[in-house]
Amino acid sequence: MTADVETPEAPAQCQTPRPFQVDFPGFEVTAADTVVDVGCGDGCVCAYAGHQGADVIGIDIDPDCLALADEAMRGVPARSWRGILSDCEPIPLADASASVIVATEVIEHVDDPARLLAELSRIGKPGARYLLSVPDPASEALMWAVAPRWYWEKPYHRHVFEHDRFDDLVRGAGLEIVDREPAGFFWSLWWTFRMALGNVQPYQPTPDSDLLKGWEATWAALREASESDRLSRVFDRLIPKSQVVIARKPAGRSR
Repeated sequence: MTADVETPEAPAQCQTPRPFQVDFPGFEVTAADTVVDVGCGDGCVCAYAGHQGADVIGIDIDPDCLALADEAMRGVPARSWRGILSDCEPIPLADASASVIVATEVIEHVDDPARLLAELSRIGKPGARYLLSVPDPASEALMWAVAPRWYWEKPYHRHVFEHDRFDDLVRGAGLEIVDREPAGFFWSLWWTFRMALGNVQPYQPTPDSDLLKGWEATWAALREASESDRLSRVFDRLIPKSQVVIARKPAGRSR
């Protein structure tokens, strides 16, 4: 259950002040929070939360990812840090353990999404804030044209969530949806191009490709344009890599 597996060269992303995984209006982390990142991957979100002074817990099924998260947290001024190896069936934390719960690009990988969402709800304190993301059907439609068979098999993308279905799953876990955002047009095309190059192993190292370098250079040039922010939002709505839901646990609900 590895979050952010779709993020190439993730250690470089960890060096940014606010990683793109949590860069959404209305979702903030403070020093008073206990943050749990389920499927923490390389620890980018954990490091961001730690730099805010939060108590941070990262959970992943892959020991190599936990080792990367430990490295990302080295020297970070978190109140505390724990890395936990677990498949999250169940999540090895007590009820009402966290004020912020993050699960980005994780839920599509698991056998039972509703069960995982129930566990995410269980560990949240009343009033807890949630940041949840899964691939958007628009980008997955592109991947159907280019991705090899393994992309759709366990432990990779087991589920494609239409917006209404994902919202129903979130609400079914007892959470209230505060906002939803499309995100990641750049990554929609980046991954389409990468798969078109003919990867034969799951998530093998990024090939040294003129196609990918050209797309990255094009995007960097676009970001220099005067209309770049508006265009980025337009593109994110057209072909988002991810659908992002910001939710909260009702203040009166302990489980």
